[in-house]
Amino acid sequence: MQGPTVTLDRGSPVPLYFQVAQQLEAAIRAGELPPGARLENELDLAARYRLSRPTVRQAIQHLVDKGLLVRKRGVGTQVVQSQVRRPIELSSLHDDLTSDGREPRTQVLELETVPADAEAAEQLGIAAGTDVLRIRRLRLTGGEPLALMTNIVPLRLIDVTAAHLEAHGLYETFRGAGVNLRIAHQTIGARAATAAEARLLDERRGTPLLTMTRTAFDDKGIAVEFGTHVYRADRYSFSHTLVGK
Repeated sequence: MQGPTVTLDRGSPVPLYFQVAQQLEAAIRAGELPPGARLENELDLAARYRLSRPTVRQAIQHLVDKGLLVRKRGVGTQVVQSQVRRPIELSSLHDDLTSDGREPRTQVLELETVPADAEAAEQLGIAAGTDVLRIRRLRLTGGEPLALMTNIVPLRLIDVTAAHLEAHGLYETFRGAGVNLRIAHQTIGARAATAAEARLLDERRGTPLLTMTRTAFDDKGIAVEFGTHVYRADRYSFSHTLVGK
């Protein structure tokens, strides 16, 4: 899209690049340049503002460094999507996005019965090799990928199709099946994106990702889900309140 009108004071001691950056930042914060909006390329901006290309590039880089713009190969320069700030509670990402007024979209990448590996078996309290349901989904919001989620669920706990999971969250599905989630053990960390994860999340290989593993239990103390999720660190964060003893 065409950038906002910029007024320059060429006699001011304030550098021209900074004047441009300030006015672009004001347009972003006012919603004139909404999240996901693409800026004109540097040549077009330079011509419209009657500036040199290096000056425009410096202004854009200033906003990239502040986390307001992002450069994407083959796409151009875009306004950064607002970050999803998620409270650490026993809720699903789908539920949290919906309650925050965002529109989650889901692509089901895998939905199949597989033998449980050693880690999933230990977390679910079953024998290794026991058949389980593996669900792998890509969660998007604002038209951009946000998270890649893998969930291992005991068989016969839920009867679900890919079409259902594209329209409903997993925890919503649990509730519909009469499963009452009560408690979960969760670990949050970070690591570099693999090539496959980077491709799905529209990131570069090696980009830092937030990670979360969670084992959820029902009101009878039975493990009903083991999840391993990765999130784009530029779009997602966890928040919680600490209370002193």
